Amino acid sequence: MALPRKKYKFGLRRLSLILLFLLAPLLLHGATESASSATHEYRLRFYHTHTGERLDVVYRRGDQYIPEALDDLDHFLRDHRTGDVRHFDPRLFDLLHDLTASLGDSGGEIDVICGYRTPWSNEFLRTRNPHTGVAQHSLHMQAEAIDIRLPGIPTSELRDGALRLHRGGVGYYRSSDFVHVDIGRVRHW
Repeated sequence: MALPRKKYKFGLRRLSLILLFLLAPLLLHGATESASSATHEYRLRFYHTHTGERLDVVYRRGDQYIPEALDDLDHFLRDHRTGDVRHFDPRLFDLLHDLTASLGDSGGEIDVICGYRTPWSNEFLRTRNPHTGVAQHSLHMQAEAIDIRLPGIPTSELRDGALRLHRGGVGYYRSSDFVHVDIGRVRHW
């Protein structure tokens, strides 16, 4: 016996809604998974010139910083004279990421000359030679500065790239072959 046309349409609609509610979580899970896999990863690669250590780290996915990665970065950039560790402002890592990308070297290794400096290390460097350029109130002591070079890229080009970003301080040390970048006020020397 055939169902009346109205009841058949109602039954089909009802079945469609039931299937939709049953399949929606599966469909949404797949969409969430593909969206999260498409989230941009922020990676930095370092070589520390004083400790000989290397670090290759994804420190951020999309807008989310990765706490364990930030801990690894803090340890890596510790004061190499004392071993003291301080928490770095992650905006410095974003600055480094953007700087290397702007120079076409986003996958390249960054040579670290100096990361965090304790007040003791800062004073030691500042007073050992009057021409070192070490500031009494250096942002290295706040874990907001880093001295770097990029192998294969002239430091003058690195300096120019940092200046173009217009995000913090940029110091150019031609004779020592490194560039200082920080997330303080915009200035250069």
